[in-house]
Amino acid sequence: MSKDVMSNDVIEYVKFSTLNVQDPFFSTLVEDYAGFEEWFEKKSLQDEKAYIFKENNLRGFLYLKEEIEADDDINPRFEKKRRLKIGTFKIEAHGTVLGERFIGLILKQMIEDNHEECYVTIFDKQKPLIQLFEKFGFTLWGSKKNGELVYTKSLEINEDTYKDFPRIQTQNKNKFLLSIYPEYHTKLFPYSKLQTERTHKIEDLSFTNTIQKIYLAGMKGMEIIKPGDLIVIYRTAERGKSAEWSAVATSVCTVLETRNIREFNEREDFLKYCGKGTIFSEGELNQFWTTKKYPHIIKMLYNISLPKRIVRHDLIEQEVFGRKDYVGFLPLTNAQFEKIIELGEVNESFIID
Repeated sequence: MSKDVMSNDVIEYVKFSTLNVQDPFFSTLVEDYAGFEEWFEKKSLQDEKAYIFKENNLRGFLYLKEEIEADDDINPRFEKKRRLKIGTFKIEAHGTVLGERFIGLILKQMIEDNHEECYVTIFDKQKPLIQLFEKFGFTLWGSKKNGELVYTKSLEINEDTYKDFPRIQTQNKNKFLLSIYPEYHTKLFPYSKLQTERTHKIEDLSFTNTIQKIYLAGMKGMEIIKPGDLIVIYRTAERGKSAEWSAVATSVCTVLETRNIREFNEREDFLKYCGKGTIFSEGELNQFWTTKKYPHIIKMLYNISLPKRIVRHDLIEQEVFGRKDYVGFLPLTNAQFEKIIELGEVNESFIID
């Protein structure tokens, strides 16, 4: 894969020294924070890294650091605690979906590294960014002497799909296995692409930048899916390969909303609803509208990419499903779902029991 394709495909983790602080992208940070350029140079000399996203030009920047010390500059005072600090976070104003993707990265790192708390300092004028943090469970703690607000997030349970993200609530939730063809799977779940998918390219950034996913399908029984249900994504066999070893469970999502294509009176309303979260082209969506072949529309939140992909052979051996079961759409018992979480080596902190 070429470097250009990669830069348009993923959030990259790069050294400060590879970036230019004179880039116009950093101008507002230079204006808002006295000494930003010196700080940036210091990080460059220390060989530190940050997450960036490029779309021709720099569009997003995120620097995370671990802190263990107390902080008297914050009111109320920060007592000594192990925290993940969002040191610098900027996205272009239009990048709401990119912002969600960065938030997902932050919160997954918080959980995987077992931090007790995560926090960000932010000026009151940055209203859209504050709303984004609040959507994902950050609450106002206090302020700093320079006027910045301090927002924190702990792992308390909110009983809210977004505020608890990326953790999943498993109690009293129905669970299902949903099959997706490889060509759609890699587009919809880029973090879950398999190592064998080396020719993977992404044609449009909109669906990879959002943690909300929209999928259309026509499998019998899908009408019983409802918001809050959990979906295990099962990528079907690669063309020309045995399903036994190439069909694989890859991800876990939470259902946000379900619709039937026949609920929409106008084609335009249907196209607008599917919007940025779907991987289907407008041509494909128009075809779906005409034929009504795939009536079930599932809007999902992409919570977990299984650290260990589970091949069909192991799913059968571990009695998650039988060899003769239809796995296009398959209801799962709690025991079957828990076995998938176990086999997928999911960090238990992602699970709210």
